[in-house]
Formats: sequence, structure tokens, C-alpha cells
Amino acid sequence: MNTKLHAVADANGRPLSFFMTAGQVSDYTGAAALLDDMPNAQWLLGDRGYDADWFRDALQAKGIQPCIPGRRSRNEPIRYDKRRYRRRSRIEIMFGRLKDWRRVATRYDRCPTAFFSAVALAATVIFLLRSTSPDPRKRFNAHKIFGNRVAKA
Repeated sequence: MNTKLHAVADANGRPLSFFMTAGQVSDYTGAAALLDDMPNAQWLLGDRGYDADWFRDALQAKGIQPCIPGRRSRNEPIRYDKRRYRRRSRIEIMFGRLKDWRRVATRYDRCPTAFFSAVALAATVIFLLRSTSPDPRKRFNAHKIFGNRVAKA
């Protein structure tokens, strides 16, 4: 079973929305699905998999500036803010926090709906913990809160 999880997170690394596709499906499919759920933001940081002219145009139509590096196969290079792009690590950290949950990391659930509900539960807890933390950049220790029900990082 191979799946790909597409996510939108805010500047503090809190998960906002998810979309799950089959593993062999292009990132464009996830981008199209998440486009309607995009919050009002100034910038969207994405990896090379989300580089498409139609996606850039759709973001700019919503008033969101794309910060997505161009694919290597492009004829003309795409300019993007490299300093701002470094902040994309926050969403990678958010995915790491999701995978602290053993049920998400190992995918015990065969049914995609059950797996997605486990992702939603983990994301809700992460969102709440990140919202109530005095310093939202600080990593929380899930083991102190949930014990051995989560995998060790």
C-alpha cells in the first residue's frame, strides 16, 4: 500500500488541511484538491513537485505569492525567494511530528479512511499543542503526554 499525504500548514507549523492520494499519483492532483482549502496567506512554500504554471496562476489569482522552485526539466528557470524557501522545513518538521504517532508512521490501517482518520486525530493534537504552547517553535515531547502510544523519534 502506497499513499502520499499532501498538507497545508501555517507559519508556525500547525497542520491546517490534508489530502491523501495514491503513491503513484502526481503532486498536481494534491495541489488541485488543496487549492480550495488554502487559507488567506501571503506566500505558499512548496517543493518542486508542485511546480506547474496553472498552479502558480491559480495561487496568484487568490492573492498568494508562490515560492516554489522550478523543475529541472523547465526550459527557462523560475525565480523564487531562496531565503523564504528555507522556511519550508517547517512543514517537513510537521510531517515528522505526525510520524511520531506510531499508527501514522507504520500505517497499521489497510483502509484509507481509517488511516486518514488517524492522521486527522494526530494532526488535531499537534495543532492544539502547537496553539497552546508558550513558544510555538519549541518541539513538544509526545511521550510525556501520551506515554508509549507513540513511536520514539
